[in-house]
Amino acid sequence: MSELRSGQIAIVGRPNVGKSTLLNQLVGEKVSIVSQRAQTTRHRIMGILTKPDAQYLFVDTPGFQTRHGNALNRVMNRGVRQALAEVDVVLFVVEAGRFDDRDRAVRQLVPVDSPVIIVVNKIDQVKDKTQLLPYLARLAAEGDFAAIVPVSAMRGAQLDALLAETRKHLPNQEFLFAEDEITDRSERFLAAEYIREKLFRLIGDELPYGAAVEVEKFVVDGALRRISAAILVDREGHKSIIIGKGGEIVKRIASEARQDMERMFDGAVFLEVFVKVKSGWADDERMLKTLGYD
Repeated sequence: MSELRSGQIAIVGRPNVGKSTLLNQLVGEKVSIVSQRAQTTRHRIMGILTKPDAQYLFVDTPGFQTRHGNALNRVMNRGVRQALAEVDVVLFVVEAGRFDDRDRAVRQLVPVDSPVIIVVNKIDQVKDKTQLLPYLARLAAEGDFAAIVPVSAMRGAQLDALLAETRKHLPNQEFLFAEDEITDRSERFLAAEYIREKLFRLIGDELPYGAAVEVEKFVVDGALRRISAAILVDREGHKSIIIGKGGEIVKRIASEARQDMERMFDGAVFLEVFVKVKSGWADDERMLKTLGYD
């Protein structure tokens, strides 16, 4: 039997517990966007980490939604359930010191025969470290878990221990992807995500949840990529917020997103970003498919 191990690992948890930060730290590249805003991740995204003896296929999922009932959130929740049905092990991310009914709702989604590792994230933010042991004991009483691993995704602490625990539950099989691949997503998809991240980071709470990015043109010309993308919003008033005075905000969104793209794509990028009003896009199943929502 092969000594190599390879398999899919779902990263799940309620919104804003640090799932995307964890994925990026594990893979060593920015394959999933991150912001302080909850519900930033909307798609299932695979990050691939290849070690000499194992290939880890991490599947980042949206935070499971219990508050919003539109088509977008139904699609996102369906993605979480599908990811859980297809994986070999589950990393259930919780925030250190916190565990409530929102976390329990996520736990109930996990198939009973899937090994579950609780990843206690943000341990660096716990001021009184003496509280960690009683908290971990309470977590252990919540279910039959394969392991409980405290980490700091932001600082990269304890990730080797997390990988070692995860490897135990991966099937003995050959690698499923080339060793230099880091994601199953296209450059076109990543371009849209980088723009959306800057949108959330620069506008924050002023921006309603109903905003998306559609890449209308993606042309590779030698080492240069020419990209044209539209930010979709529900209302005309939202458009003016994103554009900003004299176009200042949308220019900054484009500039910062372009820098991320050039680092990831290892080449020059000519990026054009504009804003469109598309009312009701988040509750339109056909529009969601156009935007790449499964």
